[in-house]
Amino acid sequence: MDRLKIATFNINGIRSRLPALLQWLDQEAPDVACLQELKAQEASFPIDEIRAAGYGAIWQGQKSWNGVAILARGSDPIESRRGLPGMEDDPQSRYLEAAVHGVLVGCLYLPNGNPQPGPKFDYKLEWFDCLIGYAQRLLDSGHPVVLAGDYNVVPTDEDIYNPRSWRKDALLQPESRERFARLLAQGWTDALRAKYPNERLYTFWDYFRQHWQKNSGLRIDHLLLSPDVAARLHDAGVDRWVRDQPHASDHAPTWIELDLA
Repeated sequence: MDRLKIATFNINGIRSRLPALLQWLDQEAPDVACLQELKAQEASFPIDEIRAAGYGAIWQGQKSWNGVAILARGSDPIESRRGLPGMEDDPQSRYLEAAVHGVLVGCLYLPNGNPQPGPKFDYKLEWFDCLIGYAQRLLDSGHPVVLAGDYNVVPTDEDIYNPRSWRKDALLQPESRERFARLLAQGWTDALRAKYPNERLYTFWDYFRQHWQKNSGLRIDHLLLSPDVAARLHDAGVDRWVRDQPHASDHAPTWIELDLA
């Protein structure tokens, strides 16, 4: 294997969008796929269909909401953590971590935080603070690490089609953006922005007001790379075609390719 492709995809309901997931896996063949918002209990995860597609998997389900999974092509991910340190009492399934193909991959689904202000936004910030603390520990470990997922943060006004109509949304609040910036300041690389520093790239288009058709999107799905992984970054992108399929998720898969040679 000369290249390693790692992707993140908020599937927005794995049972209802399983055909779309399988089509994407078949066509794009990521070596690692981090999934969020499974909206399925543990026993309802479609592991038989995913294995038939050539992937091993670990997952953390939850009834009706949240849920994360890590898929690995041709192998089984080696689970290293389930749940975020500091959030041991959190009943929501939002963080899963595994060693896959020589890289430690953290799959995360950061809280949305709306409406704000209020308890949901407070929970978002608490979760974010715990992530920042743990991310520093991961950097200090010296392992090659990718933190991939739906961060529910629009980092800058260049990452959204029109910030004016979203100013009150939790995704654009100064507290949310400050925490994302604090993560990057630790030494993480925002892969998509590193590869395309001046382009407007989106990973999410909601279902309202023809936002997909008008390309009125947001960039909220991110892959953050530890320094040794960032040095091997070959390419990055968004599989926009997936968002254009019937009964699509409101997110499109976002991916990186790493040089292994």
